[in-house]
Amino acid sequence: MKALCFDHFGAPDVLQYRDLPDPVPGNHQALVQTAAIGLNFADIYRRKGNYHLRGKPPFIAGYEAAGTVLTAPPESGFVAGQRVGFADMPFANAERVAVDVDKLIALPDDIPFGTAAAVLLQGLTAQYLARDSHGVRRGESILVHAAAGGVGLLLTQLCRALGARVIGMTSSTAKAQQVLDAGADAALLYDEDWVAAARAFGGAGVDAVYDSVGATLTQSLEATRIGGHVVFYGMAGGDPAPVDPRLLMDTSKTLTGGDLWNVLTGAEERRRRAAELFGWVRDGLLKVHIDSRFPLAEGALAHARIESRASSGKVLLIP
Repeated sequence: MKALCFDHFGAPDVLQYRDLPDPVPGNHQALVQTAAIGLNFADIYRRKGNYHLRGKPPFIAGYEAAGTVLTAPPESGFVAGQRVGFADMPFANAERVAVDVDKLIALPDDIPFGTAAAVLLQGLTAQYLARDSHGVRRGESILVHAAAGGVGLLLTQLCRALGARVIGMTSSTAKAQQVLDAGADAALLYDEDWVAAARAFGGAGVDAVYDSVGATLTQSLEATRIGGHVVFYGMAGGDPAPVDPRLLMDTSKTLTGGDLWNVLTGAEERRRRAAELFGWVRDGLLKVHIDSRFPLAEGALAHARIESRASSGKVLLIP
């Protein structure tokens, strides 16, 4: 099979498109022929060597894809030819992936491969952020960082659907318009005094902030009201500064960490959440924005696009 891989860490040019042996499925695994692969910022971290990475050189990054079952255990409930997706199985940047049966999600007929690969990991993330990390309530004011990104656009739509007022942070006026088109009430740029603007938006500060940038964590806490809530779930802009717990005590604010893998606790929970997600897409509650599709062979260009911050929405790799 062909795979996008690397044998040392570095810039996008370390990526190689090469032949590797087909994976051999284990006893409780299916072999999936990928049709669309979701690229995520975590894959940039992996390529650079500063995020967990399975296997040994040549490394194959990626955790998310959609495609067709080639083989599956007889008792698995999956059959050859069935359309499936997955959001949390390593070695996805390849034409074929051995996937734990418990991590397979059957795709409804009206969910295309590209949509599934674009929405599963980031959509499930937006879902748990708005439901589990901070239960969004009608009338709340919410600030979403990186609101034009894959998670950000979905999270903005979901918070609005739950009745919140949303202010989205982004890096350019073009992206700001995309955030507004996704339903945000306002959009701010990082080069302006966004803390003051966010505090004004919420009255005396917003009720909650979703921070995936990391380096902005101190400012996110400043932007929240007394008793407000910050959810920290990413470090796309660098590591956050340490937080003095006395600040949280003095302002009655709450800081919560969030990670999808702590929420997807088993096959039934994974599939239940995915079914709800597909329902939102089907009903038009969530509109999935695909920024671009790159051939798997041109994966270095796809990595460079994400890393340049030029993309908005999801970047896909197509085998």
